[in-house]
Amino acid sequence: MITAIVFIQAEVDQIPEVAEAIAALDGVSEVYSVTGGIDLIALIRVRQHEDIARVVADRLNKVPGVRDTETHIAFRAYSRLDLESAFSLGLD
Repeated sequence: MITAIVFIQAEVDQIPEVAEAIAALDGVSEVYSVTGGIDLIALIRVRQHEDIARVVADRLNKVPGVRDTETHIAFRAYSRLDLESAFSLGLD
């Protein structure tokens, strides 16, 4: 499974509608409304790298109200369990 994180700038008055439209796309697992320089973050989970282009370039970028995107491909995932194990000192 390949995960991509997409930072999305949207038209301010359309953020909820843009988020809902993106969340409905195949390959999009989650969409978050966030503070800061971007409006939304979408998590894309697909089987092949080519699928990222199909989801982001062919569909997500064409959602009305999307102004700009920046895509980051994850190469390693860390869960809370993994981090706790990695930093455990073995003390009870």
